[in-house]
Amino acid sequence: MRQSYLDYAMSVIVGRALPDVRDGLKPVHRRILYAMKDLGNDWNKPYKKSARITGDVIGKYHPHGDAAIYHAIVRMAQDFSMRYPLIDGQGNFGSIDGDSAAAMRYTEVRLSKIAHELLADIDKETVDFGPNYDETEEQPLVFPNRLPNLLLNGSEGIAVGMATKVPPHNLTETINACQALLRDPDISVGALMELLPGPDFPTGGIINGNTGIIDAYKNGQGSLRLRGKVEIERTEESSKQALIVTELPYQVSKARLIEKIAALAKAGSLEGISNIRDESDKAGLRVVIELKSGANAEVVENNLYNKTNLESTYGINLVAIENSQPKRFNLKELLNGYLRHRREVITRKLVYELRKAEERAHILEGQTIALSNLDEMIAIIRASSRTAQAKERLMERVWKSDVIIKMLSEETVKQQLNPENIKKFGLFEDGYRLSDTQATAILQMRLQNLTALEQEKVFEEYADILEQIDRTQKILNSSELLIEEVSNELTQMSETYGKDDLRRTEINQFAINVTDEGLIEPEDVVVTISREDYAKQQLLSEYRAQHRGGKGKTGTKLKVDDFVKTMFVANTRNTLLCFTNRGKVYWLKVYNLKRAGRTAKGEPLVNRLSLDEGEKVTAVLPIRNDEDAEYVFMATRRGTVKKCKFDKFSRPRSNGLRAISLKSKDELVNVAFTDGKSDILLVSNAGRMVRFDENQVRHMGRTAAGVKGISLKDTESVIAMMCVGSDESDLEALLVSSDGYGKRTNVEDFPKKSRANKGVVVLPSHKRGKIDMVATLLVKSTDEVMLITHDGTLIRTRVDAISTYSRSAAGVKLIGLDDDTRLVDVAVIPAGESSEDDESSCASQDQSDTETNAPSDE
Repeated sequence: MRQSYLDYAMSVIVGRALPDVRDGLKPVHRRILYAMKDLGNDWNKPYKKSARITGDVIGKYHPHGDAAIYHAIVRMAQDFSMRYPLIDGQGNFGSIDGDSAAAMRYTEVRLSKIAHELLADIDKETVDFGPNYDETEEQPLVFPNRLPNLLLNGSEGIAVGMATKVPPHNLTETINACQALLRDPDISVGALMELLPGPDFPTGGIINGNTGIIDAYKNGQGSLRLRGKVEIERTEESSKQALIVTELPYQVSKARLIEKIAALAKAGSLEGISNIRDESDKAGLRVVIELKSGANAEVVENNLYNKTNLESTYGINLVAIENSQPKRFNLKELLNGYLRHRREVITRKLVYELRKAEERAHILEGQTIALSNLDEMIAIIRASSRTAQAKERLMERVWKSDVIIKMLSEETVKQQLNPENIKKFGLFEDGYRLSDTQATAILQMRLQNLTALEQEKVFEEYADILEQIDRTQKILNSSELLIEEVSNELTQMSETYGKDDLRRTEINQFAINVTDEGLIEPEDVVVTISREDYAKQQLLSEYRAQHRGGKGKTGTKLKVDDFVKTMFVANTRNTLLCFTNRGKVYWLKVYNLKRAGRTAKGEPLVNRLSLDEGEKVTAVLPIRNDEDAEYVFMATRRGTVKKCKFDKFSRPRSNGLRAISLKSKDELVNVAFTDGKSDILLVSNAGRMVRFDENQVRHMGRTAAGVKGISLKDTESVIAMMCVGSDESDLEALLVSSDGYGKRTNVEDFPKKSRANKGVVVLPSHKRGKIDMVATLLVKSTDEVMLITHDGTLIRTRVDAISTYSRSAAGVKLIGLDDDTRLVDVAVIPAGESSEDDESSCASQDQSDTETNAPSDE
């Protein structure tokens, strides 16, 4: 059983499933093409029925099922399967939709023009032949193959214990690589890839990243990511966008792809698609995917790549047969295997042509002798009683050879007159002796050959033959000339078939990955984080503006002793830098936060971040795509500040990075981006503020502890840090206390001093008793703000509804609070974030609560 299985395995490997490295063909394809040539089924002759070809192949060379043979014929005729089809088909040979070909009795075939290059010179003893299955016919064991067919058309096959998958390539690029290897046998694979950058599929498409190509070409094995080509355009009927698919990945069925897209869209897995239709025709492939109004075309496209075969994987395995053994090749070895074969083929072809030329020259020498001694020969022939006697008399005589000597080179004459060269016929010192072949040819000469014109033709042909023999011998005796002969043939092939054959498949050197971010619709959301580190994202449109003093509406229902700590507006594709009370920083994408309803509490951040026990997020910094930051500025509860280069935070780690080294009982309060020209404003809960130039703090290493920013009493702490840029002098500071009072004050009213002092009073609260400040924010009059109470109640109001006061004023009531309710935080919604619906809702808001809860500015 072991031996039988091994015999079977080798039969499948060598005789069925794997291509030969020399001609890139499996036995079945080689037998089909040879049978068509044997039938005279050439590219410039009439088509023949596919059934005729199939029957011939079965009967003579390949005793297997007709379905398998016809399938091989069909594939070699499909221009979407073969980069350079070897069969010219007439009839239905299937389609890129996955349709089957018509039955073999309906279709007709003939060899394509390029297929003749694989068979060229096969009748000149260039390749070995072997017996067919019943030893009644001879078949070629390999084709001469003027073109590197294995790389041009590729090959796929599954053997026993191994498989092959060679992708198709562009003819011009492949020949250029062959030429480079002929010129420099020591050339590297990398240098070859500059000429042959990658596969070129018949269906076009895009190779997404060249890493797989490099692996395959260097090691013989790799994996490609193929994408269809998609364009975004607006439909003529409306302003809606549409995705136009013009090229598909290799071996992807268009019909199956459309069905998959339609099914996913119907099931809701693919959002934003309103209609899909196939507009493909003879001019080319065109699938139109219409999008719904407002749908993001890039997001839908990324979802198509992620969820359908519009992006597929193509595995490369460069396995072929060499010397009757399977082997995995790299690119250079594949090209070398083909070029060695071509050198052998051309050598055998030249040997064959040299032999034929010498045989013809031998005949012409005899005819030249006859024409030079015409009268004597005619007399001998006429005097002979029979043909055999005439032949003997012609061979016995020594004939004048002046004409022959004139036509031969001096070296050839010396060689023939060499006494050591023992021979019975040819040139001797006393003349020329005819051979049996020459005497026979002379006796068979026609009378018309005796005319002066015909004699001249014989002399000219003999001279040409001598030149051909000389040239052929020089090539055979010189490896450089032989390589030049191979190169000239490749150049001829490139000019004939590759002149107008442009690359179809585009190669993206760096892979464009469809990340989770690419599948997310970019939209503005409100990110809410509670004191217990519960976080969620909500659509900004869920909130509507109210007048100053309104009661608001419940935004988040939280458990007892928990309250909303911070809130900000961000895009779903933004990254959050989450700074913890222990001075560490973590990375988190906004879209990874749970999308929850207005009353939901969200989910714990510990589910998204690898926090240590007792570690809590105290500051969150959204990184927007257009962020142009140079530094990260930090402030701690005990008044310490630190400036660090932004690029120190460019490499995220799942377990976080040390952002600042904290002293005992200290924690991080706030973090901001700066450009190196900003002013820093630190605010304490005692209502004091210090403002200083950020350049008073030098930038430090990521793990440094920082320097003092504000002087505090033991009972005081920093509640806010703000950065004011050089071009932000029009900003105002919104100062809010825990009892719901607040005011706007121009930042220019805050004096700039050196760091590490107590600061100046900015929100006196002596009229209402000792009240802590809870927030200070930079705002513009066009902004809106969110006010958050400890029980999760929210109110959204416009900044221009809050009066502007001096630094020493106590402010006005911003939100109506019950006796047991306190304000805990304020968040800014920048101008432009509000929708028209929100603004209109403000105008139609019931005024009763507003007027009741809004005290006079006095």
